[in-house]
Amino acid sequence: MQHQNNYVAIMAGGIGSRFWPESRTNHPKQFLDILGTGKSLIQWTYQRFKNICPQQNIYFITNQHYIETLKKQIPELDTKNIISEPFRKNTAPCAAYFAHKIMALNPNANIILTPADHLIMDERNFELTCHNALDFVSKHDALLTLGIKPTRPDTGYGYIQYHTDSEIEKVFRVRTFTEKPTLELAQTFLKSGDFLWNSGIFVWNVKTIMSALERYLPEMHDVFMQAKDVYNTPEETKTISDLYAHCTNISIDYGIMEKAKNVYVIPSYFGWCDLGTWESAYDNADKDYLGNAVFGNNVMVIDATECMIKAPTDKLLVLQGLEKFIVIDTPDVLLICERNREQQIKEYVAEVKRNKGEKFL
Repeated sequence: MQHQNNYVAIMAGGIGSRFWPESRTNHPKQFLDILGTGKSLIQWTYQRFKNICPQQNIYFITNQHYIETLKKQIPELDTKNIISEPFRKNTAPCAAYFAHKIMALNPNANIILTPADHLIMDERNFELTCHNALDFVSKHDALLTLGIKPTRPDTGYGYIQYHTDSEIEKVFRVRTFTEKPTLELAQTFLKSGDFLWNSGIFVWNVKTIMSALERYLPEMHDVFMQAKDVYNTPEETKTISDLYAHCTNISIDYGIMEKAKNVYVIPSYFGWCDLGTWESAYDNADKDYLGNAVFGNNVMVIDATECMIKAPTDKLLVLQGLEKFIVIDTPDVLLICERNREQQIKEYVAEVKRNKGEKFL
C-alpha cells in the first residue's frame, strides 16, 4: 500500500546542453522523446513514481519558464504540485526548499529527490528498491542514495565507495564520494568491487535532511527558515522568489553528502542510465545491422557505421561514408560531430553563444 508519508520531488529545471541542438533553452531534454518511445523523459519519470507514492505527493521543481510545457505534458498534474524555481542554483537549494516546504506540510515525510531525465529499464526492480529505501529512512537517521553497480570505467559519473561489511536491510554505509575520475582511476574503482556510480537519486526523512541542512549549510537553511510561515500558502512563490537569490550555487553532493557521517547507499540493479549525452542515447537505442541508431522516417544510410542519427520526421537525410559520428538535424541547426568528441558539445554550445548569440540555443 502506498504510504501517505512518502513524497517525491522531481528536479526538472536543467537545460540539457549536451543534447544540443535537440535540447534548447526553451525546450530542454527532459521534455523530449530522446529514444522515440512515444513519451518524453519527464513523462516516463512521472509514470514511474505513481506506483511508489500517492499521486498528490509527487512534486516537480522546475524553472518558471518551463511551467506551461510541464502542464501540457502532464495535464493531470495539480498546479500546487509544481514548484517554481526562480533561478538555477544547483541541487542543494532545490533540496532545501522542498524539505522546508514539506516539513510545514508533514513533519513525518519521507522524501525521494530525483532528476527528471533518467532512463530506468527494470521498473519493477526500481519500485522495490525505492520502497526499501523509503522504509529504511523512515526508521533510521540516514541520508541515503541509490548507487548503480558499474558496468564499465565511465569517467562521466561520480563514484561512491561503500563499506561492504556494513549491511543493514540491503543498505550499506558510505565510505567516500569521488567526483568524475580519470580513466585510470575509474578502472581501479571497477576492479575493486566496492564502488558504485552515483545515480543522483536521494532518499531521506524530512527531519534528517533538515538537521543536515542546519549543520552543513546553515546559511541556506536560515534563508528558507525565513519563509516558514508562508509555505503552502499563496504568498510562498513571491517570498521564495525574493529569498532564492541569497542561496549559494552548490550541489547537494558537495554541500551535504560528502560531509555528513550518516550517509548510506543501496547497491541497485534496475537498468539505470543517466541519459545525459548523445553517446548514452546511442548506447540505449535500437540499432541497424551496421550499428547505426537512426531516428527519423526518411533517413537513408549508405556505407555508414555506428552513427547516432536524428532528423525531423518529414525531412530526407542521406548519410554516406561516416563512421562513429553523431548527426543531429533540426530545422535551424545541423550538428555533425565525432562520437568520441561528444563530451565537448557543451563547449561548442558556448562557442555558438559567443559567435551567434542566443538565437540557436
